Amino acid sequence: MSAERHVLILGGTTEARRLAAELAADPALRVTSSLAGRVAEPRLPAGEVRIGGFGGPGGLARWLREQQVDALIDATHPFAGTISFNAAEAAADARVPLLALRRPGWAAGPGDRWTSVASLDEAARALPALGDRVFLTTGRMGLAAFAHLEDMWFLMRSVDAPEPPVPPRMEVLLERGPFTLDGERSLLRRHRIDVLVTKDSGGSATSAKLVAAREAGVPVVVVRRPDVPRGVPVVADPAAAAAWLRGSSPTRPFP
Repeated sequence: MSAERHVLILGGTTEARRLAAELAADPALRVTSSLAGRVAEPRLPAGEVRIGGFGGPGGLARWLREQQVDALIDATHPFAGTISFNAAEAAADARVPLLALRRPGWAAGPGDRWTSVASLDEAARALPALGDRVFLTTGRMGLAAFAHLEDMWFLMRSVDAPEPPVPPRMEVLLERGPFTLDGERSLLRRHRIDVLVTKDSGGSATSAKLVAAREAGVPVVVVRRPDVPRGVPVVADPAAAAAWLRGSSPTRPFP
């Protein structure tokens, strides 16, 4: 057995890449990042990379054993709920310590006109009372929830093109963040946006749209993020995750 301790990082988020870069510089660690493969040209992190699913919690548990993984860090997108629950089940099965790395969510401030909803379906139900021209920033998955809104116009922004079903009156903007405040202000004006829909992904890379919406008096429908599986310790940044691995965190330390 190698003297290196093997760490598996789930996710291609900014925080996951930062953590992988820090850990890969440590010669005592073998770092593998697992990406879902949903983005055509992902930004690859430092260290080893695998792309694609594991075949559910059983497949992940088997991979953890076969690859002699010593610690698992779930640094997936806050809305990648299925893999988080699979990770919790697999880590328990394989007896591998698990940590969730989640950037803090957004919080409404003075002047914000936010409607909080639990799902994309609930967001779609809220839209007709709020506006007619929608800036949709929930990603390319799940657009079927809005496909029945035939009288509304949508500007949908994502990294990759969506697949049907989608709203019939929709313009697609293929862009990758981070986005600037001036750019978001211009976008809202140019497309005459009167309502914004977003998921509470947190972080600064895409938060400028919220400031632009506040300044313009545009209401925002915010889809709440799902909970982390019960019993899984959570940290908010890569530094705290690295501290957990090195045993200097109040959460359960890396063995």
